[in-house]
Amino acid sequence: MGMLKYRYNNFYEMLYENAKKSGSKTALFQGDDKVSYKQLLSMCDRLAGYLHEEGIKSGERVAIFMRNSIEFVVSVFAISKIGAVVVPINTFLKSDELAYILKDSQAVALFASSNFEKVVHDAGADKLCKKIIWEGGLRLSSDIHIPFDDAMANDIKYPPVMRKLDDMAVIFYTSGTTGRPKGAMLSFKNIFSNAASAEILFGLSAKDRDIVFLPMFHSFTFSIGVILPIYVGASIVIIQSVRPFSNIFKQVLLKRVTIFMGIPDVYNALVKAKLPWYFMWFNNIRLFVSGASALRPATLEAMKSRFKRAKMLEGYGLSESSPAVCINPLDRQKAGSVGPAMPGFEIKIVDDELNELPRGEIGDIIVHGDNVMIGYLNRPEATEETIINGWLLTGDMGYMDEDGYLYIVDRKKDLIISKGINIYPREIEETIESFEGVAMSAVIGIPDENSGEIPVAYIETEDGKEIDIKELKRYLKAKLANYKIPKHIHIIDELPKNATGKVLKRVLKERLAQK
Repeated sequence: MGMLKYRYNNFYEMLYENAKKSGSKTALFQGDDKVSYKQLLSMCDRLAGYLHEEGIKSGERVAIFMRNSIEFVVSVFAISKIGAVVVPINTFLKSDELAYILKDSQAVALFASSNFEKVVHDAGADKLCKKIIWEGGLRLSSDIHIPFDDAMANDIKYPPVMRKLDDMAVIFYTSGTTGRPKGAMLSFKNIFSNAASAEILFGLSAKDRDIVFLPMFHSFTFSIGVILPIYVGASIVIIQSVRPFSNIFKQVLLKRVTIFMGIPDVYNALVKAKLPWYFMWFNNIRLFVSGASALRPATLEAMKSRFKRAKMLEGYGLSESSPAVCINPLDRQKAGSVGPAMPGFEIKIVDDELNELPRGEIGDIIVHGDNVMIGYLNRPEATEETIINGWLLTGDMGYMDEDGYLYIVDRKKDLIISKGINIYPREIEETIESFEGVAMSAVIGIPDENSGEIPVAYIETEDGKEIDIKELKRYLKAKLANYKIPKHIHIIDELPKNATGKVLKRVLKERLAQK
């Protein structure tokens, strides 16, 4: 396992050096807009000047609740310049969920897109944060709300706060299997380890162009889609919305995209899509990367036969590992496997006592390397349970073959992955159980052709009470993001439990399979 070498100490230094080296090169494309490295640096400097003037200090947290945009990228670098910590937040969340993260991270300021105005308002963000800076057309007129352009109308230049490689850079919120989301604290070294490793593996260079249509708040998109291209001085093509899908193909052609990052859903759609001959003929894609959940072997084969000039690579990771751990190399891919550990990282399969298991045996996947997070924010006990002697316990099960290729067998005990987004059953169960008349509930994932998996709930009522399922669904809709709401709700006499009263989800899954 070779040691990775790092060119930069922090995000701002990375942008500054690239702007110095190739200032006129386009860093960001969005629709008809183009931003060169030099312009990006200047935008970042102006925004950082504003944040500094507002009294935001090194080490404080600044949250980003924004759609994919040039402004998102500018915010990341400006926050880094003043030495503050970036907290990207999932924009699918409802107001209660947003408020929880703002409180837990103690965010002093929030960057938000105006299309999330209602959620931000209902979360009481203006009471939780000193400042809200808005991206996009805005109707609000309170002194706390400042449009992004006004924040950048600043000409105060001041030197960057020199952050070191081991300093905290980003906090990604990841729902544990125990209800409330936890903030995974990542250092610059953590994120750069992913960039340095991927650069070696994919032979990336400044000539590459990467298209980003997956949400930038996601650790996979943030590290591999946003930071990695700038690390190598490449260009990013920003897409604000996945719909219409045809726009993505149009941009791939117009902007001569070479790296395409997606999730299985996108590739399932891509193999079925009627693509015009000129797209197949003229596209420049050399690399398709898939993350977030497992690709079906049939999709992998269909992609290979359809795009003969490109390689399709499947990988594995988690927010706690910044996020990539392993990926299939360019020269040798194995269907069904997420590949061997990336350069600089190590993977082991262990038993409950953390003893390494022989090849081919299923056990717990643990990870070691510069990609392992600092720990969970405000949760020392959870950190101690998750990182042992520098090894990250992923909570995922799998096995390795003789060549060191990893195969994932089961995701974190009960995790549901729908359209590449993690759904944690416990959070849904707690919400269901706060509804009148519910005694206990269990949420499991069932396979679904379109989404990968969908959540399904089983409910045991108090003393066999009647429950109006429509009412319950309305109740859940007000409290949870739409993708978390169970597609089917079954009321049963009694949930299967073990001796200590813990619900046996395994039994529910077996019953379903028999049906």
